[in-house]
Amino acid sequence: MTSDLRVRQKIGKYRIERRLGQGGFASVYQAMDTIQGIRVAIKIPHSQYTTDNVLSEFRKEIRTTQNLDHENILPIKDASIIEDRLVMVFPLGDETLLNRLQRRLSVDTAMDITEQIIRATAHAHAHRIIHCDIKPDNVIVFPGNRIRLADFGIAKVSQKTIQGSGTGTVGYMAPEQAMGKPSRRSDVFSIGLIVWRMLTGQWPEWPFEWPPRGYTKLRGRIHPEFITFMRKAIEPNPRKRFRDAEQMLSVFLRLKARTLRHAKVRRRASA
Repeated sequence: MTSDLRVRQKIGKYRIERRLGQGGFASVYQAMDTIQGIRVAIKIPHSQYTTDNVLSEFRKEIRTTQNLDHENILPIKDASIIEDRLVMVFPLGDETLLNRLQRRLSVDTAMDITEQIIRATAHAHAHRIIHCDIKPDNVIVFPGNRIRLADFGIAKVSQKTIQGSGTGTVGYMAPEQAMGKPSRRSDVFSIGLIVWRMLTGQWPEWPFEWPPRGYTKLRGRIHPEFITFMRKAIEPNPRKRFRDAEQMLSVFLRLKARTLRHAKVRRRASA
């Protein structure tokens, strides 16, 4: 069974306003906190996954990740059992990056979003925490193009649970993660896929052979060194990738300015 709730239905102090999305593990809603008078996002796992074992895993992961205090990481405002449902409450953003990708992104905006995603992940990696499910759905866009990465810890539990039921998919995982061996390098791979999609509009697919779809769109438009940066990030062999998001961030910051200058020059030349 899914966790479908009706518009205007109340669960605890939260009144449902609309469903924002639904996945194999949970549904996400926009809701009104009727006590504080603010809108929030709430995530509710489908009932078949709310078992004692899953709840125990959630408690452990939430406690592990609750100290990830960073401007680009979406905090959990509350996690409670309400009416026999696990209800996780988050600040409400404008949209997900998946929604944002339906509209054109400038190189400047793509680079800004990229930096924020890498900074969030680098902060987690510095605390020895792997996200395990970095994808556009889990990147929340707030006003001013501020990015907050969602589902730290939650992603790990949901993946393990869904895969254990035999309904998991490879999705945006690195090859080694799909085989049950995630690492910091797996998060690097997922970020690389997102960056590639933002700059090309294409999504590389297994077996991730070089060059992926969209490569011809990049040539000339994007600085060659940044293309090399993306190639290293989405290398199928994890040993050939950046070791973690901290190393990835260091290289990104070194390349960012020249990549933006290169794109600006190319725009002027084609005007």
